Amino acid sequence: MIKANNIHKFYDKLEVLKGVNLHIEKGEVIAIVGPSGSGKTTLLQILGTLDQPTGSYTLNINNTVLENISDKKLSQFRNENIGFIFQFHQLLPEFTAIENVCIPAFIAKKNKATVEKKALELLTKLGLAERIHHKPNELSGGEQQRVAVARALINDPAVIFADEPSGNLDSVSAKNLHELFLQLREELGQTFVIVTHNKELAKMADRTLTMKDGKIESDVILA
Repeated sequence: MIKANNIHKFYDKLEVLKGVNLHIEKGEVIAIVGPSGSGKTTLLQILGTLDQPTGSYTLNINNTVLENISDKKLSQFRNENIGFIFQFHQLLPEFTAIENVCIPAFIAKKNKATVEKKALELLTKLGLAERIHHKPNELSGGEQQRVAVARALINDPAVIFADEPSGNLDSVSAKNLHELFLQLREELGQTFVIVTHNKELAKMADRTLTMKDGKIESDVILA
């Protein structure tokens, strides 16, 4: 599903990633842990094609070679194959829950009626059927994050990248979100790559990659 080799990243003279190599199978739930400044988020952004590595590298996601392709093709690939969940939900405040969920599919120019039907199905599955016409400021933190999960799923992505997805939630909402990830993996076959400081979430993953000083220090199979 994901193969990355020789991933370096410099910011001026600071080397944040120091030749990271990893291989993630389809349907795996991977937790990336480590101290602040170890390169976790930078690696996630590069794997998610939001940032570019420094120097020569290889990156293959869902059998697509991603180095040296045009920005237009990369954007299209990202929209069709990758879902993102962030610590702060990044919902657009002027749109309702269902409108926020639909946006990536509208960008992909999918049929409006089909998209809205699927968005309703996803929100219903996530327990938000009664909240679809509420705007983000009318939703709880846990509800906002579930809307963000639905938005990440709307285009049936091959992989979902999550950066501290429960970092802004109370313990109950965080636990529910973590269990939701595993449920979605079982039902939909999605691959999850999750950067987290949450020890409980890390324990629920299939594998935990521990980063330190820009490298993967350990790779532990948990399941």
